[in-house]
Amino acid sequence: MMQLLLRLRTRLSICALFYFLSLSVSYAQTASVRLAANTGEPASSAPVIVIGFVGGFVKHDNLVHGGVQVAARLREDYRSGVYIESFENHRGEKAHAAILKLLDIDHDGVLSSDEKRNARIILYGISWGASETVNLARELQSDGIPVLLTIQVDSVSKFGENDETIPANVAEAINFYQPDGLLHGRPQIRAADANHTHIIANIRYDYKQTPIRCERYPWYDRVFAKTHTQIECDPKVWNRVESLIRSKLPPIGANASAQNSAQ
Repeated sequence: MMQLLLRLRTRLSICALFYFLSLSVSYAQTASVRLAANTGEPASSAPVIVIGFVGGFVKHDNLVHGGVQVAARLREDYRSGVYIESFENHRGEKAHAAILKLLDIDHDGVLSSDEKRNARIILYGISWGASETVNLARELQSDGIPVLLTIQVDSVSKFGENDETIPANVAEAINFYQPDGLLHGRPQIRAADANHTHIIANIRYDYKQTPIRCERYPWYDRVFAKTHTQIECDPKVWNRVESLIRSKLPPIGANASAQNSAQ
């Protein structure tokens, strides 16, 4: 009887091992499918990369905030060919690592000159997130990677960061700001090299004249950072941000049409 029990236990252990191995393979396959769905690109090209940074201590997936809403709408329209993600402003290195991984088409751990040159990157952010936008662009400059566009909304410089001077690897940059309150945006950005970077505009908003109700925001934001919060919840601002981003993206459904044509 004891030998029978030992044999049964051994067989059960072997079955359990195969079961967990099959689960691991299935999980890996599912993860690969999710990654493919997110980028939607064949191995020969990297997706367009859109990175947004939220301000303050906001969570990256808090849909109350305009920048997160922009990312959600873009993801809904671009199911393939475009990588779109929001990050907390203290997660700049995580965003940087994600970009490097997405650009590494041959997965050799080193970006070739072609992989760098073919990068299509758009960065945007609000408040501290706008400061992190410029900081990440500067890190990508050190990597030799170009950036199509940076967008700053009421940019507030983080300690040790320069959110005023746009690095020369950025093709275009734009700045939206409001000048009032204890927390207010940088009124002007400039190009480190005007021959390489076009400053589209520094656009001012005045919420003393035209206040906005931000009812979904916490009371302390509405009281202590009144106008700073209003530019963050202003749909007109985020519609302009979204329009600028979309102007750099392929037409909706372009990848699907190309795949259907190839078939």
